[in-house]
Amino acid sequence: MMTYNERYSELNSLFRQGVDSHLEESGVDIRFFRFNSLSINERGGTTPQTDNTIVENFSFEYPIFTLSGMAKQEEVILLLHGLNERNWSKYLTWAEFLCLHTGKPILLFPIAFHINRAPVTWSNPRSLIQQLNFRKEKYTNDRSISYANVALSDRISQSPERFYLSGRQTWADLTMLFEEIKTGRHPLFKEDSKIDIFAYSIGAFLSQVALMANEKDLFSDSRLFMFCGGSIFRSMFGISRSILDKPAFEKLQYYYINKFGNEEVPVWKRDNAFNAFLRMITPEKFRPERENFFTRFKEKIKGIALSNDIVIPYHGVLEALGKKNGESSIQLLDFPFHYTHENPFPLTTKETTSLNHAFTSVFSRAAEFLA
Repeated sequence: MMTYNERYSELNSLFRQGVDSHLEESGVDIRFFRFNSLSINERGGTTPQTDNTIVENFSFEYPIFTLSGMAKQEEVILLLHGLNERNWSKYLTWAEFLCLHTGKPILLFPIAFHINRAPVTWSNPRSLIQQLNFRKEKYTNDRSISYANVALSDRISQSPERFYLSGRQTWADLTMLFEEIKTGRHPLFKEDSKIDIFAYSIGAFLSQVALMANEKDLFSDSRLFMFCGGSIFRSMFGISRSILDKPAFEKLQYYYINKFGNEEVPVWKRDNAFNAFLRMITPEKFRPERENFFTRFKEKIKGIALSNDIVIPYHGVLEALGKKNGESSIQLLDFPFHYTHENPFPLTTKETTSLNHAFTSVFSRAAEFLA
């Protein structure tokens, strides 16, 4: 039997974006489907109109992991990733495991301006050298600035509104996707198929907002499993060479905690999605409404937080869900090797047995809940 490291490497050597394939080892097919996103017309604040010209963000393909030879399915698990991801690398083992252990298709959907919804220049060091040098000169001695986070950091620094707009576009996309599946228009699924969610990091935050907003009543029967996710916005700590540099993160936090929703002239469409997002920013505001929702939904939400996760800390998850509800729904785990939020299963660790056990432990719990 392969170790986690071996399977990670093998899957990454076999996976090709946009190319259907069959995984001999597990009997899983990877199939790609085209999605066309609608433009989000509301461009509040100083968000540049040029975002509407990034064609990759509006027409793209997403993969579905499904057991070979299966007829049209009645259930599917949506997998949502973290902030500033540029490829599916770390999620391939996750999707395969969940597919095999639940028997359900796993649909990996990219958040707006992430993965293959972003220009390749955003992850090409040669294309980023000018941006990187500019930020290093502007913010001297800031070790949080890196090639990996400079594209997103620069975009957020220019316009922190992009965080909400990207989430809002993805929420609108998921609403369209759920409708396509539930009306039987998706080639892989029967009408009225059940859709559950496995969400990591910022994908969990997006899922919480989507479930709370419950557009067109599409999310009512969805279960959600959160891994390293679920925190109230204010307690997130996104300063990381893999996520955001310090100046960008501080601007993001300041904008949403102090300005968003408090504009003198109304900027945003105040609908269910806006209200749900607003409830997830600080623990004090809208606490009764937020905690009442999570209490009503508690049988449908489970998750795992990690002790050494500083990006999405456990206390932030308790602030979002409410202490009693959070402690009963979210399990706090620790691993006997060095890990981080961004890299919970590090390939570099020499503790391969512990790594295999940690991975299996997390995803067995997720599969059991979502099966």
